[in-house]
Amino acid sequence: MPEHGSRTTSGFERPLIRQPRTAAQVPEPVPVPVPVPVPDPGTPDLTARRRTGLLVTLALGGLTAVPPLSMDMYLPALPEVTRSLHTSAATAQLTLTACLTGMALGQLAVGPMSDRWGRRRPLLIGLFGYILATAICAFAPTAELLTGFRLLQGLAGAAGIVIARAIVRDLYDGVEMARFFSTLMLISGVAPIVAPLIGGQVLRLTDWRGVFAVLTVVGIALTVLVWRRLPETLAPENRHGGGTAEALRTMKSLLADRVFTGYMIAGGFAFAALFAYVSASPFVIQEIYGASPQTFSLLFGVNSVGLIIVGQINGKILVGRVSLDKALTFGLTVITLAAAALLLMTSGVFGDVGLAPVAAGLFVLMSAMGLAMPNTNALALMRAPHAAGSASALLGTSSFLIGAIASPLVGIAGEGTAVPMALVQLVCALAAIGCFVGLCRPWQRTTREGADH
Repeated sequence: MPEHGSRTTSGFERPLIRQPRTAAQVPEPVPVPVPVPVPDPGTPDLTARRRTGLLVTLALGGLTAVPPLSMDMYLPALPEVTRSLHTSAATAQLTLTACLTGMALGQLAVGPMSDRWGRRRPLLIGLFGYILATAICAFAPTAELLTGFRLLQGLAGAAGIVIARAIVRDLYDGVEMARFFSTLMLISGVAPIVAPLIGGQVLRLTDWRGVFAVLTVVGIALTVLVWRRLPETLAPENRHGGGTAEALRTMKSLLADRVFTGYMIAGGFAFAALFAYVSASPFVIQEIYGASPQTFSLLFGVNSVGLIIVGQINGKILVGRVSLDKALTFGLTVITLAAAALLLMTSGVFGDVGLAPVAAGLFVLMSAMGLAMPNTNALALMRAPHAAGSASALLGTSSFLIGAIASPLVGIAGEGTAVPMALVQLVCALAAIGCFVGLCRPWQRTTREGADH
């Protein structure tokens, strides 16, 4: 038996234990060293990942801001694009639809890839592709080529959207996840405020092509931030080793979940109501009501402020005190009422109401999105802890595809009326409520998000 304080052959030091020696003493068993797991240097533990700091939060916010940056900076230039490329308003709006469609389809591919290979690698590849496609958009000579390049821009930019949501699901659950989504809405919500303002100022200095030059610079800055500050959040043991077949099986099982599908489609229709506003508002506010690009940008920013404020009320006050389903119900109800009021105003029921009442209705509708969007994402992702990337891809794809369908419908009656915008918004809001009530059926579930944690 080794002396007190000596080392065994395994290299572990024995504890100092004094015992009386006897003739029949049984030899003390040699301690077996217990291996201590060494963490993957590229995958910090959960506590460390949650404390990665403000820059990581800003990076995630920037990734979720990719859609509004890609589209809202471009909105004040839509009438100029129509004149410059000698095309119609409906064709110019198709450039928005192409970007939206690309973001929808790209998420279907990137989500399962991030579940298999981790978050960082697909994200960085997508960001590099986004920079290249955005730079090419600045040189498009025709509306058709611009539409094609915008499709590529959306396909590449999809990586930031889907992986940002998956990273949040890696780090948080339940109420905390809903709160963090509201925090991201604060950060990403700055983009709709700043983007049209920047777009309007860029148009003072150059033409619509300069907007894409600025977006290229923004993409480069975001890529550098992600490269240097965003760690891997999906541990190797939690990754899926299968290929396309397993990804499809995972998505099929998610879609078979009635409640997940209900939240997914309800969120998609709510997003479509928002995107109907995004797509039509440049023509409604500037062409129908005669506002300048700068006035349009200001109104767009005010509406985005409303969305941010309500999103923060949701995350800081309501979450943890009110059921997420109740908050979502209230948000969808307000969106529906605002869309109905807009339809009545734009169809002339109240006579010629002017810009102010229409702007007020749009403000209420946009603000209520601060309740609908974070809560549908959180409630859906709560049901998919095992496949956050694939679930995030389905959420994003459904939202962007439904939005892409709604986008050209708002211009179907030409540039002289705002009725199609309001009608599309009302139909989408009613469809969202129908899916929520018919598929999610929250009154039938006894488990609430507050009781889960």
